[in-house]
Amino acid sequence: MARVVLVTGVSRDLGSRFARRLAADPGVDRVLAVDVVPPRHDLGDAEFVRVDLRSPVVSRVLARESIDTVVHLNVIATPQHAGGRATMKEINVIGTMQLLAACQRLPSVSKVVVKSSTAVYGASPADPAMFTEDMEPRALPQSGFAKDAVEVESYVRGFARRRPDVAVTTLRFASVIGPRVRTPMTRYFTLPVVPTVLGFDARLQFVHEDDLLEALRLVTVGQSPGTFNVAGDGVMMLSQAIRRMGRPTAPVPAFAVATFGQMFRAARLADFTPEQLSYLTYGRGVDTSRMRDDLGFKPAHTTAEAFQTFASVHEQGLLSSERIAAAEEEAAAFLGVRDVRDEAEGVRQGHG
Repeated sequence: MARVVLVTGVSRDLGSRFARRLAADPGVDRVLAVDVVPPRHDLGDAEFVRVDLRSPVVSRVLARESIDTVVHLNVIATPQHAGGRATMKEINVIGTMQLLAACQRLPSVSKVVVKSSTAVYGASPADPAMFTEDMEPRALPQSGFAKDAVEVESYVRGFARRRPDVAVTTLRFASVIGPRVRTPMTRYFTLPVVPTVLGFDARLQFVHEDDLLEALRLVTVGQSPGTFNVAGDGVMMLSQAIRRMGRPTAPVPAFAVATFGQMFRAARLADFTPEQLSYLTYGRGVDTSRMRDDLGFKPAHTTAEAFQTFASVHEQGLLSSERIAAAEEEAAAFLGVRDVRDEAEGVRQGHG
């Protein structure tokens, strides 16, 4: 049972909410919430300590406070929030290395929980229908958050081999969504006109932000070592999600997607990395049998229900077909793509 817990990444909303929730749990004595930036939200009974995980100071904090459980949430998905891609990689990879090195030296540490992502599976046309935790990606992520997550998990596995006495749990969350969370995916769905890849309709899975917090709490206060996919039941097609948001689409030919993503990054409209563009092209599905059978966790929200809680806050209202058609024509003209709407309609009819 966790008694003195260190939680990283508390300057962001999910981290501070988790620290507050954990501090209120009767099975936990103390919660130390650490980050290099003070949290903007209430931490409840959790104690904030300013620590840069890239610094050796983290080792002294763990030893001084006799930490027995570490919950690592400080793996950032948005380079803009981190101050650039180079800083983001330092925080994600170097910060994780320093934290695990500190845990390795400290005998009191008996449990490590790491928040990861299903992005480690990548996204390609050769993917299986559903990834299980034991499967390898068909195409390893080569950049951005997905690559960082792969590296973080490799260091976590190395730590588990060196400290077999420590219960190590890695939770691979599907895209997190809800009324409060802000991610590259939520920014994508709130664009005035949503770009899609012509001829493709990606499969999506979501996990509600409250389910993410509860899954983290469950493994922190319990004893569930291993790696687990975490996602709500069911899948949504990208086209369904966009329709639910009531927004028009701008289908872009596959050969122009990379250029289109660079334009959006330059304009700071959305942070489309190559891995995110692949995900929006091919989608991804993960099997959650181990989550249910071994972890004993059942999300309160399905994928569709989780997305609905987000859409209900941001939806513009369903647009008429005439308004959507007009918006798509304007987007196509702006992008210099001929007959995009006609081609997209032909693809949709072809798919039935």
